[in-house]
Amino acid sequence: MQNKNKKIIKINLASPDTIRSWSHGEVTKPETINYKTLKAEKDGLFDEKIFGPTKNYECFCGKFKKANPMNKGKKCEKCEVELTESIVRRERMGHIELAEPVTHIWMVKVSPSRIASLLNLKSRELEEVVYFVSHIVLDAGDSKHFVSKEVLDLGVAKSQKTRNKLRPAIEDIIKIINDVEHRDHLKAERLLEELNNTSIPFSIDEATTLISKYTNAKFGIGAAAIEELLKQIDLEKEIKEIKLVLDKGIQNADNAKLLKRLDILESLKRSNQKAEWMILRVLPVIPPDIRPIIQLDGGRFTTSEINDLYRRIIIRNERLMKVKEMQAPSIIVNNEKRMLQEAVDALLDNERKPRPIQGKDKRPLKSLTSVLKGKQGRFRQNLLGKRVDYSGRSVIAIGPDLKMYQAGLPREMALTLFKPFVIQWLQEHEYADNVKFAERMISSNEPEIWKALEHVIKERPILLNRAPTLHRLGIQAFEPKLVKGKAIRLHPLVTTAFNADFDGDQMAVHVPITKEAIAEARALMLGSNAILGPKDGKAIVTPGQDIILGNYYATFEEKGSVGEGTIFADVQEAIRSYENGAVQVNAIIGIAVDGLPATKFTDEQRKNSYLLTTMGKILFNQIFADDFPWINSSEINNAKEVVNKYIFDFSKEITKVIAKHEIIPPINKKGLSLIIEKYFNTYGSRKTAEMLDKMKDLGFKYSTKSGTTISAGDIVVFTNKYEEFKEADKKISQINNYFKQGLLTQSEKKQRVIKVWSDVKDEIQIKLDVELKKDVKNPVFVMSDSGARGTLSNFTQLVGMRGLMSDTKGDTKEIPIKSSFREGLTVSEFFISTHGARKGMADLALKTADSGYLTRRLVDVSQEIVVVNEDCKSSHGFDVKAIVDTKHNAVIVTLKDRINGRFTFSTLKDAKGNVIVEKDTLITSSIADKIIEAKIEKVIIRSVLTCDNKKGVCQKCYGKNLATAELVKIGEPVGVIAAQSIGEPGTQLTMRNFHSGGVAGDADITQGLPRIKELLDVTTQKGTVAIIAKSEGKVVKIENNNNIYKIHLKYKNGKQAVETTLYNAVLRVKEGDSVTPGKKLTEGSIKLHELLEVASPTAVENYILKEVQKVYRLQGIEISDKYIEIIIKQMLNKVKVVSSGDSNLLQGEIITKQKFKEIAAECIRKGHDLPIVVPQILGIKKAPLKSESWLSSASFQDTARVLTDAIIKGREDKLEGLKENIMLGNLIPAGTGLTGIEEVMRIAEEYHNNEY
Repeated sequence: MQNKNKKIIKINLASPDTIRSWSHGEVTKPETINYKTLKAEKDGLFDEKIFGPTKNYECFCGKFKKANPMNKGKKCEKCEVELTESIVRRERMGHIELAEPVTHIWMVKVSPSRIASLLNLKSRELEEVVYFVSHIVLDAGDSKHFVSKEVLDLGVAKSQKTRNKLRPAIEDIIKIINDVEHRDHLKAERLLEELNNTSIPFSIDEATTLISKYTNAKFGIGAAAIEELLKQIDLEKEIKEIKLVLDKGIQNADNAKLLKRLDILESLKRSNQKAEWMILRVLPVIPPDIRPIIQLDGGRFTTSEINDLYRRIIIRNERLMKVKEMQAPSIIVNNEKRMLQEAVDALLDNERKPRPIQGKDKRPLKSLTSVLKGKQGRFRQNLLGKRVDYSGRSVIAIGPDLKMYQAGLPREMALTLFKPFVIQWLQEHEYADNVKFAERMISSNEPEIWKALEHVIKERPILLNRAPTLHRLGIQAFEPKLVKGKAIRLHPLVTTAFNADFDGDQMAVHVPITKEAIAEARALMLGSNAILGPKDGKAIVTPGQDIILGNYYATFEEKGSVGEGTIFADVQEAIRSYENGAVQVNAIIGIAVDGLPATKFTDEQRKNSYLLTTMGKILFNQIFADDFPWINSSEINNAKEVVNKYIFDFSKEITKVIAKHEIIPPINKKGLSLIIEKYFNTYGSRKTAEMLDKMKDLGFKYSTKSGTTISAGDIVVFTNKYEEFKEADKKISQINNYFKQGLLTQSEKKQRVIKVWSDVKDEIQIKLDVELKKDVKNPVFVMSDSGARGTLSNFTQLVGMRGLMSDTKGDTKEIPIKSSFREGLTVSEFFISTHGARKGMADLALKTADSGYLTRRLVDVSQEIVVVNEDCKSSHGFDVKAIVDTKHNAVIVTLKDRINGRFTFSTLKDAKGNVIVEKDTLITSSIADKIIEAKIEKVIIRSVLTCDNKKGVCQKCYGKNLATAELVKIGEPVGVIAAQSIGEPGTQLTMRNFHSGGVAGDADITQGLPRIKELLDVTTQKGTVAIIAKSEGKVVKIENNNNIYKIHLKYKNGKQAVETTLYNAVLRVKEGDSVTPGKKLTEGSIKLHELLEVASPTAVENYILKEVQKVYRLQGIEISDKYIEIIIKQMLNKVKVVSSGDSNLLQGEIITKQKFKEIAAECIRKGHDLPIVVPQILGIKKAPLKSESWLSSASFQDTARVLTDAIIKGREDKLEGLKENIMLGNLIPAGTGLTGIEEVMRIAEEYHNNEY
């Protein structure tokens, strides 16, 4: 593992000789250490002679006491311990020579059982033989009563079947001997009598020994018998025989079994392994430092449970040897052999045993398999996630004075984090002679250390991380700034990306150590660069709360303020006046256009004219670059043209202009977002970050100056609601009457009552809205209108009515809460509202876990997809239209959204034949607008789904990187970004399956997170499945039998079909309609496997894409198509071999499309018959397990099964994905690991020198 350039990692069965070659000596004693001397026992599980010295360069007997590296490699003559470093105790292995062969539990019990398949036995029969319950016929000899590999269930000596089997064999022996006085004749006669009389027990061994003597038949039991049978297997011969049977083409149930066997046989042959190596004759002993014994306080010890399991094996092994030497009866020997087999099973995989070996606390001991699998196992805990040094954590607080690239680091924390670097600086600058002295300086808090710290922190950024890290913006880099106190200070604008708030959240700090890590942190992860969110390409640093409020207040216009109607010559004059109190911030004033930056206005606008604006807007426009348009109203997109409305000639008197002037609404959250987006598109991230800092400062300043507060007096009580209630009560009593008369069902009554109260609440909300807008200075209105806090619906609950609540199931209750929070709830109303609140809390906890697991599976399925080259020259495009919900005829995703940032596949022309955009061009927002204007409804684009690269995708098929708004760079790990973008908003999706409450015609629809899981796991819930057309044709007739429909179809291929629906199904077709393959005949979700069978993979791709988008867009979450495409590409990346042609493929084998293309090309070149395959769809749970990389699959799920399969096949891992390389400590083949670090180093240097 030391070699960083390992290209391939192979895993296979180890032969006994291989295990001995790994070993440094045989372990023969069960002892570990001597508890008095604390030294390792000789020949025991910690023996220094076998595993190496416990102390560097010191031997066991004490002859070499002083650690002297000069002695390296020597051996102590007395105790034979090699003098070397003690770290070898982490890598040196030992071995145990077993007195009897045992089977490997994975090969017996991991389904499908590999040994059972090879020997063509049932798993149960194999286990009976292995665990000494049944005998097995090794060789039938001359006896015609037995067949080779036949399992004799002799465990039940009383069983009639067994007696019937043995009786004729014994009778034959009696005939053969023919001498009545012969000893064996007498024995046979006695045995026959015992067999005939079921009440008398008989000795099985005696019977089999006698039969063997006269017929040469051989019987066996235990792992030794299985080993014998495995040795008899002739791989070549067996493969030929199975292929002959399969070539006959007879379809039957045994074919699947034969294919499984063939797969194992071929795998063993291809990987040059012997079947008998599945049986262990030698057991490896893992290095002692991986299973340590640790001394606790008070002289007690704790040990790894693996040591207990090894001790048990050694003790039983020794006992078996003694029993064999004593030539004990076979029943005793067999019992000892079985116990040894069970002890080895417990070591290898204790949890797979029917009765696992338990510790003192009645919990199964952790075996080698338990150490590998699960979240706490070796793969996920130690290889994929390393615990790191140089880290701290603390509560976060807001840092209003920070720049976007800064974070406040508490001084004490910084000193501890950067301690080694401070010591280095103190030594280099001759404040300290050595490390000890420097440490003393730090502990005595001398002033020089703070000077050192100031210098040191400039050299390296810090990484801040907030758990849960749902997407890549959960870890960002900042330049540290020392602050007082103990809290980490965070810039207010980066909170959205971290999903942090300041109510006690904690964050972790990490320090990058190496030059390359520092460069990457600065160039790629700096907080001031993360302006756009990767999932939708929209600004993620939009100001929130008080910043919005401040900017809203600053751009607010109010007639009659102090200083109204003053005209200023330039900005400086206006600001001076404002500072002297001559003019208020909201006063409407004029400013000479000539006195404003020349680049903002045309020469025409500047001629002898003034701009009507407010003092606040002058200050607001100061934060932008000189050539950015002047923002005078919330119409941001065409600000340059809009500003014309407010430019007047000096001849027009300002007081008259103001009198006619309509108040312009201030700039709210939406306006700020648009400004940020426009600014980013014009100036890029560095300047946008600079502008955002100014916007933040302005916002904080004026939200403070505005003095916005809420008191009970600001919340106007709304009294008009009681008339509404009276009306509603009348309607409800009428509904109740209908119900009593039996005109409505229970559920219909409930639906109607709920509708009445919903309408009442809506009515109140509309009236409240009108009421609120009358007082634009009401703080509650200001907060909600600016987008800083609260919505109209919150306000309705405050002063109108709370409305309907849901119960614990999530269904709406019929009784509404009529009171508002301002009036106070009654006791019964308070209780009604508690159910929903509790359910909300419980749901959130479940949803978080579910959504996290979804993200993990998505990452696993797509992690290997990286942008590898510029253009794959694909010969296919992907047709894109607007995604429309056909049922409600509503657009879910517009065509513009789908094509923006993608490459065209072919030249696009308008109706007149004019070229709008050439082939292979990146569609920008303006080009997309042109395409929409030309009324084009379908565009063929380059897509990840049609990318022809062997591994990864190309730049043109992927398009724009949404996080940078530029063309995606080579090396970008787009697979992981896709997984994060789909998984991160998962927590915002609902957990509910909406129930229609039993109303006829409304099918239950699965929505939110369960629907996403259903689509991506390729499962369908019962009762909601849609019936689809199997081919092209026509609906001939529809029969209705008590709301169960029979749809008669006539297909173009001449076939006719009748589809019967479930009760109350909703039809999507009527008589005479044409149908295409995969068209829905009834409402519901389509089975993906069925759709793939009857339609094309493209139909499946489009369906999944549409359905996933539908779920997210319904919740108001925008996700780019390309991310969903990446996941779909991985789900449809496999094909199943139907016929192998002249290739080496096996029928039923599942391979990647790429591998199939290579094999097909090879066959064409040689003129061979091509293999035939059908497309497969695998859910995101299955896809990673079928990955090309066994390391990646094993670290995902089902560790034991994946490894067993990989071992038998002798699989090689070419280390092409990200996970495999992380496990081996290599650089990942993405980002700088793929393209080199030079460019990043250069950018980092630039950033370091030019901070704003």
